[in-house]
This record gives sequence, structure tokens and C-alpha cells, in this order.
Amino acid sequence: MSSLRPRWGAIRSFLALAPVIIVVPWIAMKHQYALPAPNIDQINPVTSLPQISEATILSYAKYLSEDIGYRTPGTYEHALADKWMVDKATELKDECDRIVKEYPERNLECEVWRQQGSGSHRFDMMNKRLYKHYVDLSNIIVRVSDGTLAGKEHAVLVNSHLDSTLPSPGAADDALAVGVMTECLRVLIETPNWSPRHAIIFLFNNAEESLQDGSHLYSTQHPTASTVRAVVNLEAAGTTGRELLFQATSEQMIEAYSHVPRPFGTIFANEIFSSGIILSDTDFRQFEHYLNVTGLDMAVVGNSYLYHMRKDLVENIQPGVAQHMAENTLALLQYLSSTESPLPSLTAGYSRPTTVFFSHMGFFFVYSFQTARLLYSLLFVSSVILVQAISVDHAPALRKGRGVFGEHVRGIFAVGAAVLGAIIASNMLALFMQFVLGKGMSWFTNELAPLVLYGPAAFSGEISSCFLFFGRIHEKTVFTSLLLLQSFLAAVLQLAGVGSSAMFFLSGLSVFSALLVNTVISRGDNISLWTYACGQLIPLLTGTQLTAATLDVFVPLTGRIGREAPAEHIIATIVAAMTCYTLPLSLSFAHRFGQRTLTRILKLLVLATGVSMAIFSMKSPFDSMHQKRLFVLHLENLNTQEQHLHIAAADGAPGFGELVADIALQFGGPGASAAAVIMDDNNSDWDTLYPFSAFLSPHKIGLPLDPSYMTSLPAEDKFTVTAINHSIDETAGTRTLTLAIDHPGIIWTVVAFDAHVLKWTLDDHPPDEFARHHIKEASFYGTDTWTVEMTIKLPDGSSTMDETGLKVNFIGIQEKRMWPAKKAIKAEGGRAMKLFEEFDEWLDSKTGGTVDALLLGCVSGETVV
Repeated sequence: MSSLRPRWGAIRSFLALAPVIIVVPWIAMKHQYALPAPNIDQINPVTSLPQISEATILSYAKYLSEDIGYRTPGTYEHALADKWMVDKATELKDECDRIVKEYPERNLECEVWRQQGSGSHRFDMMNKRLYKHYVDLSNIIVRVSDGTLAGKEHAVLVNSHLDSTLPSPGAADDALAVGVMTECLRVLIETPNWSPRHAIIFLFNNAEESLQDGSHLYSTQHPTASTVRAVVNLEAAGTTGRELLFQATSEQMIEAYSHVPRPFGTIFANEIFSSGIILSDTDFRQFEHYLNVTGLDMAVVGNSYLYHMRKDLVENIQPGVAQHMAENTLALLQYLSSTESPLPSLTAGYSRPTTVFFSHMGFFFVYSFQTARLLYSLLFVSSVILVQAISVDHAPALRKGRGVFGEHVRGIFAVGAAVLGAIIASNMLALFMQFVLGKGMSWFTNELAPLVLYGPAAFSGEISSCFLFFGRIHEKTVFTSLLLLQSFLAAVLQLAGVGSSAMFFLSGLSVFSALLVNTVISRGDNISLWTYACGQLIPLLTGTQLTAATLDVFVPLTGRIGREAPAEHIIATIVAAMTCYTLPLSLSFAHRFGQRTLTRILKLLVLATGVSMAIFSMKSPFDSMHQKRLFVLHLENLNTQEQHLHIAAADGAPGFGELVADIALQFGGPGASAAAVIMDDNNSDWDTLYPFSAFLSPHKIGLPLDPSYMTSLPAEDKFTVTAINHSIDETAGTRTLTLAIDHPGIIWTVVAFDAHVLKWTLDDHPPDEFARHHIKEASFYGTDTWTVEMTIKLPDGSSTMDETGLKVNFIGIQEKRMWPAKKAIKAEGGRAMKLFEEFDEWLDSKTGGTVDALLLGCVSGETVV
């Protein structure tokens, strides 16, 4: 393949490189999704030592998610989960006490608390201001220490949440992590001669899905909270693949993570999540804000189609997932509780990390930003020197050339134009798919499907734009220009503090090494096929893993980011950018051949694009395991006794309008139609889901009423909002009152009102303006009242009660009217549950099981207090 032999044609050259292009990504994908073999036994049959048992973890997850079921805060099932966890913690404590009694030399102490308390906190999300108020919620806490005061002075907190959200049984999110923590606790206790130098606090918090109330309760009110120096938070937004480290907030904790047996995390994921692009959050926020501690935030993210869906069941959790999460967690806890632990050094606080870290093919790389700046700058300088040394002016002898510098400026701009062309071509195809063919999100059912649809368009845009604007450039000039651009981006972005510039460093290093190889095995200005094979190794490995991880997150995410979000263009842009990164040398390879060959290649790419368009235009965006999310409220207005079905979606896939029309025809009153509703902060019908409701595209359908029907709200279930202890200070122009909400049988109540609040019991800094306020409540099962004291500014010139009355919108979910969570007691749910049963059966038949509906029976009203 050296330049001493005749050059091969395009087909022969491509076939020679095909093994690299096929095998390397295959190896990367195989490693990307590799999981450990699950253990069944709790005791290793060879060593007779305790070991992590995936079977045990999944048995806990199944009991919580299926035997108990939907554990929404405030429900009876939520209380059952609380009792189960208290019993399990007590059982482990008894075992701990037995071991210590049998082996007095063990320095081991286990303590258990069931914390119950009330509080409030501000929870800003999606640029919306929201206040949370909770009453009598609970946490279960287990502390394992050596029994000394010194051993309890510094602790690591490991957290998961017992509750599940609407409308999910929550096997992965987060019963899986509860099982992982419980199993880690057992293994630590039963391991002979193990005792912690520093304490481990296991927090089984009982209200994450109600917007992190349980973690707030622990952080602000539990006596052990002041001893926490670092946090390990365990979450799930999917059911398959390795647990991803997506937040690491100090160098010490990144170093701690390097001790796990199967690391899986990158600074790329860390920076993406911290940027706020992904509108999601975990309990980690509360620990950071109220405890001011560092930590690691880790989650299972593969197959996140099932995130917050009915099919979040143990049967859909991939074998090995629990083993991977638990073994990594156990290793972290063992290290952080050992004498080598960094916990004592974190007492004076911590600083945000300036550390590059990434896992790559089983290795975990960690180095400082300072080292990164040195390495990346060295690569750039070396690249400039190498390119200068091997470059020649390719202009004919009788024509004045541009010189090495001019040729490479042109080459760099050509590479930039190629990347831009790939993005433009992919987005043009996205426009055509969505607005001309009406087939948006046709790739939704498979995370890698967008590569098939948008990959050929990206390649055609890359090649054609380069030739269109810059014409033919010498193959070697494009190759070396690419090296200069990548090494320059790595150095400059790292100087700007962007740790993800490591991806350009890795790719540039590969191209640099290949170019060195080329100087040995090839003569003149030719680029050997061996050079391409070597230069593509690291970009293919790194790019394949980054592409897979990025699409794993963003493809399912498009099903819940809102109808107005440009989902098609987000995915098209990701595919174009990652295609250019993964196969960077494809552009110089294209310049290897003549105009006739390139024309044929472009025709093939256009043909491939047309074929992929035809295939995807026949595909449905959803199937039974990749479902559309439908949000359905059966809403009873307590003021007017009217009932409506409120239907909304959170994606831009076609067909929603037709589905809503069919629902209106099937379930609406005589002549009822589906009326589109404006979604804004004043739309109180969807306040139960606020602020996520901003993503929804709602419609409203009137329901037929029985003439004898007044309200199906049981007589004993009074939902009232009143003002007590109110008084007016005319001199100050203020009114002081206590807003009292009584809601027996109703959970997740929300009140919304417009006022200029001067002070209240929620926080010390209400907005100093007249504004819309939303207050959401979550309480333990059977707790039915809550209050907020406030002082508000009176409207100018008002003094009488008629003039100073505060208009309050209120809404809540009836605890026995959630389908299918309350399917077992559907007879107690009245008319709403009867309708939900019929609706669910009809929807499943109508859509072939491609829609997952959240079905909630709500009551609402408006009052002036």
C-alpha cells in the first residue's frame, strides 16, 4: 500500500479500509454496553465471603414496584414502602448487633432512624419559580461506623429514593438503587474484619419525585447531616447499560471514583449535564445547596424510553445492570470509609474540579487542567512543526503557489466548510421529513436509527460543500489541515476551561501519530492507506462511544421535551457533528480520487439518503416498547360541577391532533370537540404537573353529565382553601393572613395566586414584585392539612374585604383515582376510574399499545379569601 505501488481505485481502497471501519466500531459498541455477569448467591461459593447478589437486589425492586406498586408520595402504597424499609433497616441492624456480639473485636456500630418532618423550599426549574411545602414526610437512615465519636465525625452519604412518580411503578427509578444500597449495607456488615474508619450514612429518602422533599428534609433537619462530607447519589433514568457518572464536583471525588472496578463516565457528560441543556435534576441539588458538599451523581440511563413510564418493571431491567451499579457503589463506599479516604480534607469545603476524566475501553484517565493545557499545547506546536517539515507547495512550477501557510489556511477553511455543510444538509433533510413528508421523529424507536437516516446526508453535505466552495485540494493538505484544526481546538478550548476538549486531543493525537507513520512508510506527498487505518483508530473508538452515549440520552429525550422543541433538528445536528468527528479522515480520503469518482460517490450518497427517507417515511414513531407519552386529567370543577378530559402530549410527532379528535368523539359529550388550550403560568388546569406542564400541548374535552350529578367528590373529602388569622394594616397598606388548605383524600395539592408578597413562611426572599406564585404540597398518607402564613401588599386604594380579597386557584389529585396505580380498588374511585378503565382499553386497541397514558382524577376550583 505504499506509494511505490500504483494507487488503488476507490472501491479497492474502501474495501481495504472496511475491516477497520467495521471492526473498530463493533469493538467499541461491544465494550460500551458490556455488563458483568449477575451473581445469584449472597455468599461466594469459592471464598465463602459475602458478595453482591443481583438476584437479591432485583427481588427488593420487584417487591417495591410490583407487590407494593405505585409509591407516589401521599398514597397508601407510599406508606407501605416506608414500613417495608423501616423493617428492612431494623433487620439489618439486628444482624449487625448479632455480629458484633459474636465477634467483639469488630469495630462496628449500626444505627437506624425513621425521620419524619415538615418543611418548605424554593425549587426553580425550567426558568420557572416554584415553592414546595411538605408535611410529615419521612426518611429512613442507617449509619454504619466504628462506634467512636471520631469515626462519626466525617461521613459519606449514599442516597436513593423509595418513592415513584406518576404514573410509574419505579422498578429502576429508584427501587433498583434502594436494592443496591440495601445489598451493599449487608455485604459491608457481613464482611469479616471490615470496619469503617469513617462513617457511611445510608439515606433511603422517601420523597424525591415530589421535587426532592425527602433530601431537603434530611439536609436541613437530621442531626447526622452536619457530619456529611461527600455524597454518592444513585438514580435511574433508564433500564439498560452501565451506570453513568454524569456529575462529579471535586477532584477528590473523581479520584475516589477511579477506584471502582468498572468506571463509566466522562467529563463530556459532566459538562453537558451541568450546562442545563438536559432539563432534569436529582436529589444531588439539595445536598449541594443545603449541605455544601461535593459528590458523585450516578444513574442508569440506557433505554430511557421507559423513564417515568408504566413499563419501568423489573422484567425490563437488563441482566447485569444491578451488578454493575452495586459493585461500583460498594467499591466507592469501601474506599471513602477507609483510612485513605479524602473525607477529612473536605471539612473546609471544596472547589469545583479542574480535572479531565474519562473512561475509555476499560481504562479510567484522570489528569488536571494544567496538565491538559500543557499536553494539548504541545500537540498543537508539534503538529505545526511536523506539518511545516513535511509540506511542499503543490502549485505547478510555472505558476506562483500560495505557499505552505496559504494552502493550509485554505485547507482549514475547507474542513470547517465541510462540517458546516454536513450540519446544513442534515437539517435540510430534517425540514423535509418534518414539514413536507410529515414524518417527524420516525427514528424514535431506536437510538441508533438517526444514523441511518441522517448519516448519508451528512456525508454528502460534507463532501459537496467542500468541493463547491474550495474545489480540489491536495489530499495531504486536507489531512494535515485537519490535524492543525483538531490540535488547535483542543488547545484553545482547554485554555478556555472546557474539559471536553479532550475529544479533540484524542482525535488529533491519533492523526498526528498516523502522519508520523506516513513519513516512514510512504514517499513524496502520498498518504498511505495504512496511515488512514492508523489515524482512524482512536476517532472511531472514541467517536463511536460518544455517539452511542449521546444518542442514548437525546433520542428518548425527544419524547418529552415539548411539541415546540426542534427535536428533528437536534437529532440531525448531533448525527452530523458526531459523524464528522468519528470519521474525520473521510474528507481527505475523498480528495484522494478524481472528479469523476467523487461525482459517483455523491450520487451514491444521495441515493442512500433517498432510500433512507423512503424507509423512514413508512415507519411509525412509536411501538409497544417505545411509547408516546399521553397526559390525561379527568378534572372536576368544584365551583361549576363541570367535568372535562384534559389531553396533552410532550412531543412533536405527527398524529396527535387526530388522536385527540378520536378521543373527543369517543368520550366527549354530545357535540363535544377537542379545544386547544393555551399553556402558560395562568393555566391552572395543569398545575398538578407544574412546571413540567410548560412542555405540554393541551386540549380540553367536555364530558357528558348526569342531570342528577352534582359532584363525585365524597362528602367526607372536603377540598377547601380559606384564610384564617387575617388582618389589615391600613397604615402600612398590607394584609396578613394564613392560607389554610384542607384536602382529605386528595394529594399533591397546588395553590396559585397573583400577589405582591412581602414575607411568608416559605422562604425569606419572596420576589419583590406583583407576580404569579405556585405552591405545591406533598404530605404523608393521611395528612390532610397545610398552611402558609404571609403578608401581602394591598392594591392601591383598597381597604375593604371585597377589595383586598385574594383569588386563589387550587387543584389536587384524588388519591383513589389514579390509573392503573389504583386498579385494585377501582370501585372506590367512582366515575373517573370507570372512565379511565374504558379509556385505557380503547386507547390500547386504537393505538396498538404504542401510547402510555398518565391517567389522573383531579378536582379543582377557585376561591377568593
